[in-house]
Amino acid sequence: MPRMLRRTLLLLALALPLQAQAAFTPTPQDQADLARIETYLNGLTALRGRFLQVAPDGGISGGQAWLWRPGRLRFQYDPPAPFLLVASHGQLVFQDSSIKQQSQAPLSTTPLGMLLADRVSLSGDITVTGIHRLPGEIDISVVRTASPGDGTLTLVFADKPLTLRQWTVLDAQRKETRVTLFDTVLGGPFDPKLFDAPLMQNAPAGGGG
Repeated sequence: MPRMLRRTLLLLALALPLQAQAAFTPTPQDQADLARIETYLNGLTALRGRFLQVAPDGGISGGQAWLWRPGRLRFQYDPPAPFLLVASHGQLVFQDSSIKQQSQAPLSTTPLGMLLADRVSLSGDITVTGIHRLPGEIDISVVRTASPGDGTLTLVFADKPLTLRQWTVLDAQRKETRVTLFDTVLGGPFDPKLFDAPLMQNAPAGGGG
């Protein structure tokens, strides 16, 4: 598999305690790049495209993705994967139709919620824990300042022009789930119903992990 596809999001990232992280002190170049990334993310209101997901066990799946900020996302997995992930109304919902099971969590407690916020600010409520550069690429890692145990989100951008390509969440056991976006098209709006989870008979009514 190309290296680009092996870089970095745990889609249903529930709160997990994280290992202590070394303090990050941004250089002037870091600050300039973070300002560019913040401006880019706040201008990224809607996109659709394809995704490829690599699970911690190495399993690979793909599907169609829609993102509509603030707070809405849909990952429709290709058959035979029986999964659906949607974010809306402040909740992140994951469904497995093969066993009629649904899990959900407040979007604000997941790393993905940082990306879908009404306004992305890479300071204050969010702490940048690292920035890494490769030729034509910039990666940043962030946590919620008040609750780093919610997970570490790493965003991977192609540079020149700046474009979101991948994301990852790393849990306390150093396990990663990685998503790569491709064939993306900017722009919306979309039908709001696209981001509603369908009712599932016999599905648990409450949240769960």
